[in-house]
Amino acid sequence: MNKQKIAELRAGLETGFINSGYNSSLAYQPQFLSNNHKEGKKVLSSIEDELLACDKFQISVAFITMGGITPLLQTLKELEKNGIPGEILTTNYLNFSEPKALEKLHGLSNITLKMYDVEKTAEGFHTKGYIFKKEEIYRIIIGSSNMTSAALTSNREWNTKVVSTEQGAVAKQIVEEYNELWNSRYALSFESFYEEYKERYQIIKRQREIAKSEETPSIEKYRLKPNAMQVGFITNLRKILEKGEDRALLISATGTGKTYASAFAMRELGFKRVLFLVHRGQLARQTKKSYEKIFDKSVSMGLVGAGYSDYDRDYVFATVQTLNRDEHLRKYAPDDFDCIILDEAHHSSANTYQKVMNYFTPKLWLGMTATPDKRDDDIDGKNIYQIFNYQIAYEIRLQQAMEENMLCPFHYFGITDVSLLGDKEIKSKKLTESSFNQLVGDERVKHIIEQANYFGHSGDRVKGLIFCSRIDESIELSNKFNQTINPETGRFFRTIALNGDATEEERQRAFERLAMDENTLDTTNETNVDQIFDTERTEKIDKADGKMQPLDYIFSVEILNEGVDIVEVNQVIMLRPTESPIVFIQQLGRGLRKANGKEYVVILDFIGNYNNNFMIPVALSGDRSYNADTIRKYVISGNNTIPGASTVHFDEIAKDRIFASIDKIKGMKSIIRESYVSLKNRLGRVPYLLDFYENGEVDPLVIIKEYKTYQAFLEAVEKELYIGRLNEQEKTTLEYLSKTIISGARPFELEILRQLMKKPSISINEIREIFIRRYDYKVNMQSIDNAADVLQGKFVSKDDEYKRFCRIDILEEDNNNIFHRMNNFTTRLQNEEFKKQIDDIIEVGLKRYHDKYQSSLKNESPFVLYEKYSRRDVSLLMNCGRDLSSTMYGMKRIDDDVFIFVTYHKEESTDEQKSYVDGKPDYADAFEDNMIFRWDSQIGRGVDSSYVSDVVNTKRKHLLVKKSDAESNFYYMGEFDIVDVCAARKRDNNGKERDITKFEMKMHHPVREDLLRYLQSNLQQGLQNNTQEFKAI
Repeated sequence: MNKQKIAELRAGLETGFINSGYNSSLAYQPQFLSNNHKEGKKVLSSIEDELLACDKFQISVAFITMGGITPLLQTLKELEKNGIPGEILTTNYLNFSEPKALEKLHGLSNITLKMYDVEKTAEGFHTKGYIFKKEEIYRIIIGSSNMTSAALTSNREWNTKVVSTEQGAVAKQIVEEYNELWNSRYALSFESFYEEYKERYQIIKRQREIAKSEETPSIEKYRLKPNAMQVGFITNLRKILEKGEDRALLISATGTGKTYASAFAMRELGFKRVLFLVHRGQLARQTKKSYEKIFDKSVSMGLVGAGYSDYDRDYVFATVQTLNRDEHLRKYAPDDFDCIILDEAHHSSANTYQKVMNYFTPKLWLGMTATPDKRDDDIDGKNIYQIFNYQIAYEIRLQQAMEENMLCPFHYFGITDVSLLGDKEIKSKKLTESSFNQLVGDERVKHIIEQANYFGHSGDRVKGLIFCSRIDESIELSNKFNQTINPETGRFFRTIALNGDATEEERQRAFERLAMDENTLDTTNETNVDQIFDTERTEKIDKADGKMQPLDYIFSVEILNEGVDIVEVNQVIMLRPTESPIVFIQQLGRGLRKANGKEYVVILDFIGNYNNNFMIPVALSGDRSYNADTIRKYVISGNNTIPGASTVHFDEIAKDRIFASIDKIKGMKSIIRESYVSLKNRLGRVPYLLDFYENGEVDPLVIIKEYKTYQAFLEAVEKELYIGRLNEQEKTTLEYLSKTIISGARPFELEILRQLMKKPSISINEIREIFIRRYDYKVNMQSIDNAADVLQGKFVSKDDEYKRFCRIDILEEDNNNIFHRMNNFTTRLQNEEFKKQIDDIIEVGLKRYHDKYQSSLKNESPFVLYEKYSRRDVSLLMNCGRDLSSTMYGMKRIDDDVFIFVTYHKEESTDEQKSYVDGKPDYADAFEDNMIFRWDSQIGRGVDSSYVSDVVNTKRKHLLVKKSDAESNFYYMGEFDIVDVCAARKRDNNGKERDITKFEMKMHHPVREDLLRYLQSNLQQGLQNNTQEFKAI
C-alpha cells in the first residue's frame, strides 16, 4: 500500500477519534451513520455511495425485505453491469425476510445469496454488517440497520463506518467472522433453501391474515382517530367560524385524509345536516363509507342520484351534476343544510358548482382540494381563494405530508426513455408513422416492461397506472401489452386504455378490476384459448362464468389525474413530458394512499429529451423558487433530504438530461407570471418580492434577472395599473439596488438604508451600535465607508454605468461622520409605490442574508462555505469600491487575498484546428479527492512569474468553482494551502509550446460529498454517450 493512503488513514483516525478539528479526507474518516433527512443523512445513501465505489462487497443482515432493496435496485443494476461481485448472507430467523426480495437479489448475476439456518443451529442471528473493499482498503458499516425500508431511511438507527487496511485488526476480525459464517454448513445456497423457506413464509403469512380477519369490526372504529393535520384543521376551522366567516378551504395533499378530516370536523363542530358533493358517483359511495366509520348510528346517511333518493337523510352524498338538476335541487330549501362540502373544490368556479352555490345558504361552505392553483385563476370569478373568502383552514403539501408519515412511501426512479421525440412533436395533432412508432414500437414496449418488472411493486401483484402523452399512444400500448407475456406471472398482461370517452360505469368497472385481488380461478393461459378479448374495450373475460379478471394496468392520458381513489395502486409509470409540477404531483399522488398489504409505491418516470425536465425535481422537492442551483442540488442529493422512507433516484443519462434542461430553462417569464397569479389569488392583493420569498414562490433573484426591477415586471403583468407610477430616476434607483444589494450577500448597505428609510440621518457610531446589538458584530470603518460608496452609486464596472447610477441620490456624509438622507431621496419617498419597492428590496435582502450568509460574520470571513457568489459579489465583499468582475477570470489578487475561479467542465472546441475554445483553455483543473485540488495557471505564466508569485505568497487563498459555463455564479469551496508547485509546458491554439505552472492545493475543509459528485459528473460526456447509445438502438 502506498504511503499517501497510510497517511490519509492516520489523518482520518486523528479527526475521528482524537481531534474533530483536524483536517483530513472524509473518505478515510470513521463516521457515525444515522437517519435524519433534515440534515441530509440516510444510512441508505452511505451504503449506495460505498457500493458504487467498491471492487467487491459482502453483506450480512438478519432481515431483507422488498422495501429495503427496492431503493437499491438502480445501484445494484449498475454493479451487475460493471461486474462487481457481491455476497449477501441473511437468515430464516422469525421467517421475516421476504422471499420476493431474496429471489430478486438471486436474479442478479453478480450476487451470491445464502441463508443462515438459525433453526438448526439453535442460536440467534442479529448481524447487521456491510463490508466494502476497494483495492487494499476496507470500508465497513456495522450497527443496527437491516436491509429494510425503515432501517435504511427513517428509523432511529446507530451505525458506525470504519476504514481500515486489509491488515488492520478490526477489519481482519470482521472479515474472518463473516467468512466463517459464509462457509458454515448452516449457510445454505439459494437453490437448497428457497422453495421450502417460501412455502413456510406463505403459511405463516396466511395465518397472520386469518388472525387479523377475526378481529371484531368495532376495533377499526376504536382505532380511528384524527391525525395531526386533521386536528389542526378542526382547530382552525372553529376559529374561522367564530370570526363569523361562512366559507373555508382545506388544501391537503392527495392521500392525507381530507375526507376523514371533514368527517371529524362535522362531528366535533356539531353540524346536524350536511351535504357532501363530489364529481363522480363512485366517490360519493366511498365518502359515505368513510363517514360511517366516524359516526355512530344516530346520524342517518344516504345517497342521491344514480338510482338513490335518500333526500331526507341527515348526511347526504351526491354528485354536483346530480344536484345541479332542478328535480333534485328543488327537493331542498336553500337553508336545509348546516354545512355543504365541495370535494375537488378547484372546480368550484364551474357553472355546475356555481348554480348549487348560488341556491343554498348553509352556515358553512367547506372546499377541499389538493391542487388549488389553476391556469385560469387570473380570470375574474375563477379564483378559488376568492370564492372561499381567502379563508384557508389548513394547508399541507406533499413534503409536510411525507414528514408526518401521512402517505405511503414512494420509490421514484428517473429512467432514460428510448423514445427521442421532443415535447412539441409529441403534442402535435398528427404524428408521422415513424414518430408514432417511436412511442409504441416494440423496442419501447420491451424497455418499459423490463424496467417495470425489474423495479417491481409492493404486494402480491402489480396494480399499476400508466400515464401517456397521447390517447392513440395509450390505446396502442395497451393493445401491445395485452399481447405480451408478463414476466412476473407467465400470463399475458391484462390492461385497458381509459380516456375521456369512457362512461362512469366503464371507469368504475376498470377501477374495481385494478383493485381486486387475484381470483382463485385457473387463469393460466398456456394456450390462451380459455380467454377471449373484447376488442372494443380490451377486457379479458373468462368464458366459463363470465367473471371479469383483475387488471394489471390502466393506461390513460389525464382522466386519472384527480378524483381517482384506488388506494391499492402500487406502481405508477409516467411515459410523458412533465407539463407542470401540479400535474406531476397529481399523477404521483394516485399511488400515495396507504392500503393494507402496500408498504410502498414504485414510481417509474421515463425521461426523454424534454424541455420541461427541470420541473421533475421542482415537483419532487416542493421547492417553487425555480432557482437553478436549488434544482440542481435536489437532483444530486434529493435522496438524502426527502422525508421518511421515500427515495429518489435518477440514472446517469436521465440526470444529465435534467441538468441540460436546467441550464436552458425556457419560458421563465411565463413561470414567473403563473407564480404571481397564484400568489395574488392566495393573498387577495398584489404581491411583492418579499411575498414571493416568504411563500416559497419564484426566487426574487430570478425575477430580477429576467426583468431588472420588480417595477418592470408589474408594468408587464398589470400594465396600466403600474405604468407611469414611477419616474426615470426612481426606476434607475430600483435597478441599481436590485442589482447590487438584494442578494443579501452582506448586510451593511441594507441596514444603513433601512435606518435612513426611518429617519433623515444616522451617525457611524449609531450604525456600529446597531450591528453589535442586532448582529453581534463589530463592523469596521472600511466596511461602513465602502457601504456608503455603494449606496452612492459607485459600485459599477464602467464609467458610463457610473454616470447613470451616480444620480440615485440616496445619502451623503458630512465632516462629523454622519450620513444624511438626501433631499431628493426624501422627496421621492413621498411616492408610496417607490417607498414600498425600496422597503421590499431591503426586507428581501436582509431575509436572504439571515437565511444564507449570516454565519460569515461569526466566522470572521465574508464568505460562507458552498454558497454561490458572482464575481461581482466577491468585489463587494472584499470592499473593492468598484465592480471588478470584468478583470476576474482564472485568478485575482485583492490585497492579502487571492481568488481562483474555476469552470470545472470546459467547453470543448468544435474547430479541429484548435485544442480549445479561444479564451477558454482546457486546463487540467480537478479535485483528486475531497481535500486535494489540482489547478493549472494561465498559459504563459511560469513558476517565476509575478502571477504565480501572487498565488503562492498571498496570505489567504480562496477557491470558487462552477460546473460549466451554463452557471453564472461559483460555489465558494473555501480556503486552501499550496502543497506543491511545478513547472510544465502547454501548447496554445497557435501550436506554440508555452510555460504553465501546475499547483497541488489542499483544502482547509473536506469538500461536501454531494457537491463534489455534482461537479465531477461530466454533463457533456454523458450527453455524448446518450446519443451514441440511442444510435445503437
